[in-house]
Formats: sequence, C-alpha cells, structure tokens
Amino acid sequence: MSTHAPATSAVSRPRRVERLIAGQATSDGAGVRLTRVLTQDLQRRLDPFLMLDAFGSDNPDDYIAGFPDHPHRGFETVTYMIAGRMLHRDSAGHEGLLENGGVQWMTAGRGVIHAEIPQQAEGVMEGFQLWLNLPARDKMMRPWYRDFSHADLPQFTTEAGVAVTVIAGASHGVTGAVQREHTQPLYLDLHLPAGARFAQDLPADHNAFVYVYRGSVRIGGQTVARQRMALLANDPATDGVVIEAGPEGETRALLIAGQPLNEPIAQYGPFVMNTKEEIYQALADFRDGQLGEEAQT
Repeated sequence: MSTHAPATSAVSRPRRVERLIAGQATSDGAGVRLTRVLTQDLQRRLDPFLMLDAFGSDNPDDYIAGFPDHPHRGFETVTYMIAGRMLHRDSAGHEGLLENGGVQWMTAGRGVIHAEIPQQAEGVMEGFQLWLNLPARDKMMRPWYRDFSHADLPQFTTEAGVAVTVIAGASHGVTGAVQREHTQPLYLDLHLPAGARFAQDLPADHNAFVYVYRGSVRIGGQTVARQRMALLANDPATDGVVIEAGPEGETRALLIAGQPLNEPIAQYGPFVMNTKEEIYQALADFRDGQLGEEAQT
C-alpha cells in the first residue's frame, strides 16, 4: 500500500519544542531491558497517551525472556516491531506473530491477559509499545485486537523523499490503518533522507511529540538528538509541525499526536481507569479470574 507524492501538508505556523526528554532505563516483563520515554508523570501533559517504551538490543539476554502472561484493562496498546519477531498469545486463545515493520493494535477494554514471547534466539530485537487511553465510556468494552504486517500499513513517499508509514490517523491525504473517534490518534513512522523536510498539520488542541530513533532532527530551530523525545508546545496560533532531518544520513522518527480526553486518570500497573474504586474492582476481578475474556478480531 505504498504511494508517491500525495497531497502536500501546508504548515504556516509550526509548533516549537517545549522540552526534550531522555527517558528512563528500566526493565519490564521477565527482565526485558527498555527505555521508558513517556513516563507516568507526563500522562496529563500528553493525554491521551499513557506510556511509550522503546526497546532495542542485539544481546538476547536483554529480551529473550519476553513478557509472560500479564493483564490489562482500560486502555489500548500499540506494539510496533522495527526488527525481530514476537509472538502474541492471549487468554482467548488468539495468536499473532509480529515481524519486521508490523503492528499489533490491542484494545484491552474490560480485560485481557496476554503474553509476548520473542521468537528468536539471536539477532536484533527492536520496537516500541505505546499505551493509548480509552474514554470512560469505552473502558469496559469488549476486548479487540488486530495484527498488521508491514505490507498492510498504508505508506507513501513525499517529493522530498521522506518515506512515511501511517499507523493511525491521516497524513498528506493518506488514511492510516487505525482510526479512533474520541482520541483521534496520529501515529507516523518517518524515514527522512539527510536534510529532508517533512510538514504535518496538527489540530492546535492536540498533544503531540516526536521521538527520534536514528539520526537527528531540527524542530523550530531546536536540535533533537537520537533517543530523545521532543514534547511539542501547545499554542492555539499553530497549525502543525515541521521536521527537518540532520545532515548525517537517514533519520528515523515517530510523530505521535492525539486529542486529549481531559478525564481523571487512575493507574495501578496494567490497569488504567478513572477512579480508585474502578482500580480496586479490576484487582478483584483479576484475583477472581474474571478479567480475561474473549477478544474480537
């Protein structure tokens, strides 16, 4: 699903960088080493996004144990594999294999128990997991998920040679693989040749950030180095963002934006609800074996 030279995106009043964030080295699952880029203290500022983890290593000891059975309730997970192979298995008996360039979009809703298991003993394992909040009205919806291979994801190349994968939302007239009415997420993977420029229109009231995972970029005169997240300032006078690649070779970056829900956030580990009482209920349901229900595909 790749196209060339689609409609241009005119941005006349681009956003600036509010601040740069390095992320925190941590581990999750059964000891998988990763960097937590979007941490819990940024959830209100980057509403509706709850978390972004970046993982990448060619040392199997850093990832081989994977993420054994664990629960989720109240939000969506978007797992994007840059390199490697990861098997998903859930409490409803569904399985899916994520490979290079593939995405799994899972809506945990009222509850699902799943595992993510590496399917390789050596080589590079690299990717991202984004947590996207659900509005209060949808937190107890029936779970859902879908796997997308790289070929399933809409892609295009701009006249400047920027290769864009549209995981969610829309860019330059190309509609992404997933749309969400209430959070309106935009999720782009950008591959920019040295010195190339990419413009993306953004609603002024949407929260947005850029994460650079190869090379470097400049946004509003501010350099954003590799493994840094640029939190984009909210300004009602702006209409988008302009990203310029550095001179050192191909740059790769994620551009993520969404409409804030402006609802209370109550989180306890893998449960994200609106009140403490709903968290207590999630814990009780998990304890009583009532959390993992069949998901729709």
